Amino acid sequence: MMRQTGFVNIDVGPAVDVFGGAGGETNARAYAVYGYAFIAHKPA
Repeated sequence: MMRQTGFVNIDVGPAVDVFGGAGGETNARAYAVYGYAFIAHKPA
């Protein structure tokens, strides 16, 4: 999706548990939901 919108040099970080202690933690664990940090550049 990022490439389709024109971004280049896309780097994605490791999976992070962002739902620990949250109200939806059980659902997030059931569906293996994680957060990912990313960085990309869009040419001028």
